[in-house]
Formats: sequence, structure tokens, C-alpha cells
Amino acid sequence: MGRFSEDELQAVVSRYEATRAQALTERDEQLRAFHAAGWRPVDLQRVTGYSRETIRQALRPEVRRATNLSRRRTAPQPPADYRPYGDRKPYVVAATLADLHGPTAGTVTLPPHLDWSGHAEYDLDRPARLASMYKVVLTEASTAEDLNAWLDVDLLRRLWPTLWLPPQLRQRWEDTFPELAATRSDAA
Repeated sequence: MGRFSEDELQAVVSRYEATRAQALTERDEQLRAFHAAGWRPVDLQRVTGYSRETIRQALRPEVRRATNLSRRRTAPQPPADYRPYGDRKPYVVAATLADLHGPTAGTVTLPPHLDWSGHAEYDLDRPARLASMYKVVLTEASTAEDLNAWLDVDLLRRLWPTLWLPPQLRQRWEDTFPELAATRSDAA
């Protein structure tokens, strides 16, 4: 790493941490002295520019210790039986691709149970909006009828390689319809 060693870098960090800890201790002692002399915490905050929490921790060292201890704790772990949302969400897969006879052009408005975003109108002649609609329908459909009414088999095959879908949904569709998986490998 050039002309400096790891030991030198660690020495720099150690000196900084020691200096910082000492300065923090001195500052807190002086703030406590001002407080003991009658300065209110709000006045200390106003004059120093420190936050209310910083003043609180300076005046009560046990609060700082408790705060620092809680920060060092490891993040809570999910329960042993936890499954990610994508594994729990009941994605719907069409019975057959041949049943998909949705709109292929023009402007459509998805029903609220599929798209409640406030932007449920899709111009199918704009490629980005078309892809967005297909993603919404695939991820939010609750019945095969939703899929049949809003997706078209030829458009689905064309869009499939480029759609941003949850991996679990993509896997379920590709397990059911291997020809969709083939369109991804053909596009690559």
C-alpha cells in the first residue's frame, strides 16, 4: 500500500480515537459544570449549537452509556420460520398461455384491485408503459381471469426477457411455461 504500513494507519486511528474520547470527556465535564452553575439545558443547547440529545447525554453520562450499548447490539434476527414476502405472496399463473387474450394497443385503465397507484391508465403504444402494465398485472393478479383479461400471449413472450419481476414470480411462470425461460436465454 505504498509507503505507509497498516500499523501506521492503525496508529493514526488509535491516536484520533483517544484524542476524541478525551475531548468528549472534557467537554461533557465542562457542560456539567455550567449546568451545575445554573445554566439550563435549553440555554446550553442554544449557545453551543448542540442538539438536545447531545446535551442530554453530556449532562447524564449513564444515558450516553446506555445509548452506546444499544447501538452495539446486533440487529434483531427474523424468527427461524420466517419466509421472505416473495415466498409467501400467492402469485397467480395462467392455466395456459393460449388463454391470454388481453388488449394489444390503445389506452387501457386497470381496475383498482390491480393498480391502485393513481396512474392506472396505460398507453399500450408506449413500450415503457406497456412493460409497466405487464409487470403490474403479473405481480398483482389475484385470479387467472385477471391475467386472461389484461395480458396477451404474443406481447408477453416479446416482453418476458426484459420485464423486471420478483424472482419467485418469474420462477413460477418459467416452471409452468418453459418456453418463457427459453425467450430469456434467446435474448441473452
